[in-house]
Amino acid sequence: MGKDQSYSPKCILGGDYGCEMENIGNYLKKHTESLVKSVGIEAACKLTGKSKATLGRYYSDSPEHTDRYMPIDAVAALERATGYPHVTSALAELGGITISFDQERRNTPDGGINSDVVALSQRFAMLMAEYSQSIEDGIITINEAKRLMRETQALQHVLMDMKLHLKEETG
Repeated sequence: MGKDQSYSPKCILGGDYGCEMENIGNYLKKHTESLVKSVGIEAACKLTGKSKATLGRYYSDSPEHTDRYMPIDAVAALERATGYPHVTSALAELGGITISFDQERRNTPDGGINSDVVALSQRFAMLMAEYSQSIEDGIITINEAKRLMRETQALQHVLMDMKLHLKEETG
């Protein structure tokens, strides 16, 4: 994802008005593809009620599909399932907007060391999944690096909670 500079927000937002609307569409399609693949094609079909072929058209760069985009309700359902707002963050970047969202998605609001260990392993798994997806093409793009950074910070947060709980239990 993102090898071509014409898909980057820098090209689109950086005052280079030679970047056409088509490039914005391609940029959004790349993020739509990341969204579908992060959920999994089968799960995405179930969540959206769309077929594999229809979902594929939403992120296809074929000329016959340039005007096809995923409906916003389908984007919302998939982003809720994946836990990361792939398309929403792309739209925010294109608009020059910074978004933040709740990184901590624990089942229990404040557990002890046992829940911290579970949260730690879950966060580490998410970091490794994000890394695996990012390095797949041999290049870590700026957007991928940002997602890796967010996962790393969330992991640090869990480690800090764990440290505090250990101090409480031993002190």
